[in-house]
Amino acid sequence: MIGVVSSPLHIASAEKLVQSPLNERVILVTGATGGVGHPLSLACARAGATVVLHGRIVRKLEALYDEIVAEGLPEPVILPLDLARAEASDFANVANALEAQFGRLDGLVHTAAMLGSLGPLEHQSFDMWLALLRVNVAAPMGLTRILVPLLTRAPDASVVFTLDSRGQEPRAYWGGYAVTKAAIAALARELADEWENRANLRVNAVVPGPIRSPLRRQTHPGEDPRELPDAEALVPLYRHLLAGQRKEDSEVLIDAQAWLAESVCATSLRP
Repeated sequence: MIGVVSSPLHIASAEKLVQSPLNERVILVTGATGGVGHPLSLACARAGATVVLHGRIVRKLEALYDEIVAEGLPEPVILPLDLARAEASDFANVANALEAQFGRLDGLVHTAAMLGSLGPLEHQSFDMWLALLRVNVAAPMGLTRILVPLLTRAPDASVVFTLDSRGQEPRAYWGGYAVTKAAIAALARELADEWENRANLRVNAVVPGPIRSPLRRQTHPGEDPRELPDAEALVPLYRHLLAGQRKEDSEVLIDAQAWLAESVCATSLRP
């Protein structure tokens, strides 16, 4: 049986974390043009990975593609897909295309998220909740499920879920966003339990906390962004989870703000 992290633990600072090269690895980042996704996609490409860039807006994906190619990095792959409308067949098409082109997948990072509307429950739209469920829960499940065979073919594969503190500690007026983030945390826990004895598959979850990002600007419009850490500050953590982390250290939920403060920051995803 793989060892379990049963109590809070410390993860090394960005300067001391193991950052293994990503040469010849294939990494899929959902929400690749977003707050965490953009700097992470660039960092993975700079580390040698072929990055599959998922997003909803083609123009933004093309701009990120050009940015990577301009640096002479491995040519990325663009994956435009609206998760609010995606069907199981769309995810199957993604898996088929990746299998045909690469034959495996080494990493899957879920950063795509939909905020919806904040406010009292009686003021929230049923249709909006359905969209939130599709983007924040059904899409990560559907994409992960269909890609497990490709992840299994990699000698060391990693899946990273991006959570939110409001999913861990729901509060008034956060509506479907908090509920769906709680649900995706449950999915991460289930997967950690399922993969306990699968030596080449790792799963982790990160709670970024307050960072400078487009989503944070929506939820806290009056906040001075200069007082927040930049999303790029979390890239070394995500990089370590993609390559560098040992199996016995995986299956953890990480409070990124505590990690930035070089404090105890991780607890087991499994009971």
